[in-house]
Amino acid sequence: MKRGIVIFVLLATVGCFRDLPKDKPPYKVQTNMFEQPRYETQSESQFFPDHAAMRVPPTGTVARGFLNEDPVYYTGKDDRGQLVARIPLPVTSELMQRGQDRYNIYCTPCHGKLGDGQGMVVKRGLLPPPPYWDPRLLAVPDGHVFDVISNGIRNMPPYKYQIPVSDRWAVVAYFRALQRAHTATINDIPDAERAAMGQGSK
Repeated sequence: MKRGIVIFVLLATVGCFRDLPKDKPPYKVQTNMFEQPRYETQSESQFFPDHAAMRVPPTGTVARGFLNEDPVYYTGKDDRGQLVARIPLPVTSELMQRGQDRYNIYCTPCHGKLGDGQGMVVKRGLLPPPPYWDPRLLAVPDGHVFDVISNGIRNMPPYKYQIPVSDRWAVVAYFRALQRAHTATINDIPDAERAAMGQGSK
């Protein structure tokens, strides 16, 4: 009994010290779980006939997280390839705040914070983009705005590599908010808010 207690105490003591900082690497009795054999990028392989370790994925293979089943969400177009009229997400204050944040990072250098096309790089010589309240832009569907953000247009480069899909739709929502901020009238303000401002209907 006493011997068992002593052994238990010794094992418990050793267990308490196993995670203390050490100057030397730990001993690995079985290394396969720590150092599994693998190929480095662009390395040579003696297993495949072409000696290339990097393989072409089988036909139909989709990487995890890239299934993209919903064409409207991922392309801004429906099954017929037509641009969708409205953003396929509920427009919430959180989405709008995210859109403003991403817009200020990626869009203001050219389009300006107000969407007037007078960003910092325009002031330094780049051709100015049209303001967001241009009649043509007021008439385009939301899918067009998403497509332009994704794939670029004329002088504008594609941003699908920098901005995730959800953030692109958030920018679309904020784009519409900037348009509304410039084109809205007093009648667009709810009656209760208008009364608080001391304004009547015009």
